[in-house]
Amino acid sequence: MLKIIQHDAITEINLARPPVNALNMSLLEAIQGALAQAFASGARGIVLSGAEGMFSAGVDVPALIGKDRAEVRAFWRMFFHTAAALAKSPVPIVAAITGHSPAGGAVLSLFCDYRVMAQGPFRIGLNEVQVGLTVPECIQMAMRRVVGTYRAERLLVAGAMIESEQALACGLVDELTGVDQVVTRSLHWLNELLALPPRAMSATRALARADLIEVWKDPDALPIDDFVDAFFGDETQAVLRQLVERLKNKK
Repeated sequence: MLKIIQHDAITEINLARPPVNALNMSLLEAIQGALAQAFASGARGIVLSGAEGMFSAGVDVPALIGKDRAEVRAFWRMFFHTAAALAKSPVPIVAAITGHSPAGGAVLSLFCDYRVMAQGPFRIGLNEVQVGLTVPECIQMAMRRVVGTYRAERLLVAGAMIESEQALACGLVDELTGVDQVVTRSLHWLNELLALPPRAMSATRALARADLIEVWKDPDALPIDDFVDAFFGDETQAVLRQLVERLKNKK
């Protein structure tokens, strides 16, 4: 489900779960394991990338529909733990957004230090409201850090999916480039950062991310049960089942 590519001191974690890098329990476990291994092996920076045209389609909703509460809770706990691992990373991480990045894919990118996106008709956004899910405060906070309070409210409440140019204009991504250059530009940004005096850079980064780390320091203390309760709500289940039917009809 992953390809691990070494670029000297930088580890690239490439999502490789065809066809759309949908996030299921196994892929989330693999991402956490790859992060832990990269940290343990002394990586100084990480690039999280996807396939050309698709970073990640977000949560594998069809795999969750019909699961019991314990199974659904275990999945969302794993998702929150993966976000926390990115948030608390001791080294800088770049999200190499190689294409579309709805919902869970966009969420993971928020916890990275920098976001490079493919230029073109690719969309990114937290469209949870459109599929019947409530965006929890801990994720809304991460969105506000990136785009500001008012813009976060507008995007989140509408469940907006925006194209790459608009994402750059509102600060949801930091840089656009050709789809085949996303990883290259991500590595370039990281290498420039890593060329700085390391102690000063790392200490300043830790201070700058202290608010994010404080919220995500213990993902088990986050309101996972409240989120799961909402997931099983009648409105949410109805919308999600409609989504799954539409996905089936596209095949």
